[in-house]
Amino acid sequence: MTEQPHSPDELRSRLSRVREEVAKAVVGQDAAVTSVIIALLVRGHVLLEGVPGVAKTLLVRSMSASLGLRSTRVQFTPDLMPGDVTGSLVYDSKTGDFSFREGPVFTNLLLADEINRTPPKTQASLLESMEERQVSVDGVGRGLPDPFLVAATQNPVEYEGTYPLPEAQLDRFLLKVELALPEREQEVEVIRRHAAGFDPSDLAGAGVRPVASAADVLAARSSVAQVQIAPEVVGYIVDLARATRSAPSFQLGVSPRGATALMNSAKAWAWLSGRDFVTPDDVKALALPALRHRVALTPEAAMDGAAADDVLQGILTTTAVPR
Repeated sequence: MTEQPHSPDELRSRLSRVREEVAKAVVGQDAAVTSVIIALLVRGHVLLEGVPGVAKTLLVRSMSASLGLRSTRVQFTPDLMPGDVTGSLVYDSKTGDFSFREGPVFTNLLLADEINRTPPKTQASLLESMEERQVSVDGVGRGLPDPFLVAATQNPVEYEGTYPLPEAQLDRFLLKVELALPEREQEVEVIRRHAAGFDPSDLAGAGVRPVASAADVLAARSSVAQVQIAPEVVGYIVDLARATRSAPSFQLGVSPRGATALMNSAKAWAWLSGRDFVTPDDVKALALPALRHRVALTPEAAMDGAAADDVLQGILTTTAVPR
């Protein structure tokens, strides 16, 4: 007997339970968890930025476990080669032929750990995978599993030994989430869990279990695609993007790709909120994570201590909101 597809409400409930499962291992990073879910729903990727030790890696591993997705982790280092990520042709001395050996990118959820510690050439090896969902080797394209998501972590660029991500690759990330240090109460909870024997390498021991599946993600993705967005809200998104291009503090504004990313993110957020239409508040809720990595401050603004988020907040305040 064929299983009946789940209703949107049931799918939302399952994805909501993912947050509860991740919280068994990760304390106080709800916004980052929601961002990964949104990215899965609209075929996007997520860049997680934060100082070492704020559970970036643990968060991604917990998400994979709670969604029942196959995941791999790549530690990005200065000597990592592109073929170490995508795979390469290997010579078989017995047959005299070359065969393709898949790299770790052939998975559902790729954790690109400390992606800004490897040179731009290796960073760029992910571009085709992120955009086309395939790897081309020797003129042959090899498709990646679906769903496929790159969750890249990076340390702030002011730390030594890092390489800023190229603008073309930054633009491929749907959202950039900044993971802050925990509040005192949250940090106390983290230490309490470790004192009680919590082992970050044993998620099953922490009680993290699959509560959703790849099929749920794909079904929810179809439901999100049905969310309506009024012409006035589309115009609002375009106005925000255009305002970044004329802002005196920015030397690089948001491209049409960025405006599309904001629209898709807002649709997923509206669906997760139980609605089948997008409001301006949905757009505002996702504006910073969807746009902050697509703009660049002028040297003068950076020297004056300006922050991209502050400039974007100013644009959100001054741009007319449709009724």
